Amino acid sequence: MRNILIKFIVISGLSSSLFSGELDPLEVRPSMVEPVVSIPTHLTTVPVVNPGEYYIPPRYDDIPDDEYGDIVRWGRDIFTNTQVYGKRYVGNGMNCVSCHLSEGRQPHASPMWAAYGMYPAYRNKAQKVVQLTQRIQSCFKYSMNGIAPTVDAPEMDALVTYFHWLSKDVPVGVSMPGRGFAGIKKTHDPSSINGKIVYNTQCAMCHGVEGKGQKNTNGVGYMFPPLWGNDAVNRKAGINKIKTCAQFVKANMPLGAGYTLNDDESLDVCYYIWIHDKPEDPDSSSITNWFQPKLGSGR
Repeated sequence: MRNILIKFIVISGLSSSLFSGELDPLEVRPSMVEPVVSIPTHLTTVPVVNPGEYYIPPRYDDIPDDEYGDIVRWGRDIFTNTQVYGKRYVGNGMNCVSCHLSEGRQPHASPMWAAYGMYPAYRNKAQKVVQLTQRIQSCFKYSMNGIAPTVDAPEMDALVTYFHWLSKDVPVGVSMPGRGFAGIKKTHDPSSINGKIVYNTQCAMCHGVEGKGQKNTNGVGYMFPPLWGNDAVNRKAGINKIKTCAQFVKANMPLGAGYTLNDDESLDVCYYIWIHDKPEDPDSSSITNWFQPKLGSGR
């Protein structure tokens, strides 16, 4: 009788967890393949602040086994391992997932499922309405310090198809919770002195004291990307702006422990990163790049 009672309790517990509709915020779902993300693990984890607060994109094993699915998988390969699958367009050590964490899934790390349905859109940087393909071109040109793929390039088709699949069931034109980066407010002007303290205590373990990152064991690409130097983003990249960097850092860094730093600490450490040398702005003349201070683009 005691054994029957125990079995009944276990089955009841399983049933309630299966049909309650609630998500375990600590759940880690294994991928069907080894993901290439900015963390040394065989699992892809997407932390959420509150269960159900953010859209949950489809799992890797939900990709259909057809021609569309083949393009989705290729787009994911390009996105997670740009150094290999998109190398003809890349001029530094970055991958798409260096900024768009967890394969473009993570809220407040500019997730692709929240971006896809918002284009065409006016962009201040370009001062015009841009298509999603033009936005991707911008990433390759600035964040990857490389060459923009043409809008009809096969890699471009694959990336757009991957974003389309990630955003399944996301309404077009709706700004979803978790889109872009976290909001931020400052109480004082950023300090590079305070930023160096934050960097050395919170960032250097992964990105190195000299900001050069840590390469993968096979020597191709980085496990933890460089934050300055020749392999980092160039000065025109959006993430190189202090505020944008701080919005990203606040929600996502240290890796796996987002919201550890407050707003001012995030701004301070990004100011410290900003003052270090990076590749030149490709839109500026050689003379301008030569004579301007070797700092980031804008604040």
